[in-house]
Amino acid sequence: MVDECVFCKIVNKQLPSRLVDEDEEFMAFHDINPKAPIHVLVVPRRHIESDNSLKTQDEILAGRMILKAAAVAKKLGIDEAYQLKVSVGEKAGQSVWHLHVHVLGGWDTPQVE
Repeated sequence: MVDECVFCKIVNKQLPSRLVDEDEEFMAFHDINPKAPIHVLVVPRRHIESDNSLKTQDEILAGRMILKAAAVAKKLGIDEAYQLKVSVGEKAGQSVWHLHVHVLGGWDTPQVE
């Protein structure tokens, strides 16, 4: 755990969250500043700063994180229409330096990028 990392604090139950799902590798919880009607973050329990910090040995973890995001979308009933987003670096919008996947959905109309 990195002492100042807010996601590490959530993973270690030092800060509250609106938990959606958890297992031995990941936690999924609602974003406190949602950008969609449903906005959940899937976070590895192990501190990894960003996608750029992943190592070859993290291939399985990275794949499982995408599968966990899909399972969360299904659990929340948005599996027919959702977005997955990973921001890498401050200029791309990364504000928490702990790898995470945004699961966004719940819209009434189609989304156009």
